[in-house]
Amino acid sequence: MQLRPERGRFLRPFHTGIFIKDYLLGLGPYGSPVIDPKRGVPIEDIRFAYKSALLRAYAEDMVAMAMEQDIELPLEEAQRRIPQRLTKMRTHSFYRYFQHLKKLGWVEPTGEQEMSAFGGKPGARVEKTEKGALIEVPQPRRYYRLTDGGRAASEVEWQDPLQTLYNYPKEVRSPRPKPYRRPGSLPRRKKVEAS
Repeated sequence: MQLRPERGRFLRPFHTGIFIKDYLLGLGPYGSPVIDPKRGVPIEDIRFAYKSALLRAYAEDMVAMAMEQDIELPLEEAQRRIPQRLTKMRTHSFYRYFQHLKKLGWVEPTGEQEMSAFGGKPGARVEKTEKGALIEVPQPRRYYRLTDGGRAASEVEWQDPLQTLYNYPKEVRSPRPKPYRRPGSLPRRKKVEAS
């Protein structure tokens, strides 16, 4: 029985922008925790929820592929087999993506800050030394929420903020798609002994 979808074929289960929008709306998309949309959430927490949801989705796809080949594979084992770094969106890329959303005016800081793991205290800034060099002080965790403009933006705009921000079509920035590498590996099929 074919469980694989015809179009897309396990490339990416959901768009980053759509996930961020639903997460900041407090909908708890794809099994992520539900937040208070008025309070907002730090960028690091959004990224963690996104990566966790992607890992779960990839593991579900892996289980479906295993079922096609008559291999029993529990979801927990599938999650364990997928490398954490493989599930897209590295930290810097996520911050750049979020910066685009800030430039579009779709997210805004709430003003709430908390101490970060690196010791960043609320109110920290980049400071100058006596010789004029800039020193980056560890930054606090800043909370962000969705703006009215972010709520009003269409799904097409959320799916491609670069296109919306710079009118930079996908055809120009990536003319040829790269081959997709499937996450993780399936367990080997057990040999059936002849009786």
